[in-house]
Amino acid sequence: GCTGMMNQSLFLVGEIGGNDYNLPLLSGVSITKIRSFTPSVIAKISSTITELIGLGAKTLVVPGNLPIGCVPNYLMIFKSGKKEDYEPETGCLRWMNEFSQYHNKLLIDELEKLRKLHPDVAIIYADYYGAAMEVFLSPEQFGIEDPLTACCGGGGPYGVSGTARCGYGEYKVCDDPQKFGSWDGFHPSEAAYKAIAIGLLRGSYTQPSFATTTNSCPQITELSSSVEYKVLYDL
Repeated sequence: GCTGMMNQSLFLVGEIGGNDYNLPLLSGVSITKIRSFTPSVIAKISSTITELIGLGAKTLVVPGNLPIGCVPNYLMIFKSGKKEDYEPETGCLRWMNEFSQYHNKLLIDELEKLRKLHPDVAIIYADYYGAAMEVFLSPEQFGIEDPLTACCGGGGPYGVSGTARCGYGEYKVCDDPQKFGSWDGFHPSEAAYKAIAIGLLRGSYTQPSFATTTNSCPQITELSSSVEYKVLYDL
């Protein structure tokens, strides 16, 4: 009895994978080991999409992973004295961002297979990585002054420390969160999320674009238009 609701709904499948990688990274598991189980994470995302389609879903947005090499906590934990470990354009950790891109490449390939199996279903890839990188490459266009620094945390060059974190210990909170790319050292700030939303709804960071999916879910066009107007007005 829910088929009518399912085929007129927009399903956001994820972002999945972040915490599957955060725990082992924070526990000292090597990136080589983590790469070895990334296909299993992708397989789980795929099976979830397949199950939803079986229940009647017609429009699904599947996000990729964010550029974790730009996360303040990781920049502190994996601080390196080697210049080549960092991206010169952003200051983010190169090897960590390369891992995010690896996950996303596997996901994109899997979504292409699913599209061929289900040609009547709109499976949209949301490029969180590309949209978020706009913040780190050109933060000024979003009014962000410190893209790699946490607003709430323990101080230090990235706004985080090993002895205090947001809400715990001797933590500090900035005066204007809108000027920071991270809220607490792990999660993006509202300003960063706003920039990501602009890239997804107005820009080129969905594949296929929202505009091509109106037949299966006409509400997307309305959503995109209203958010676009609100975001532009706020800017």
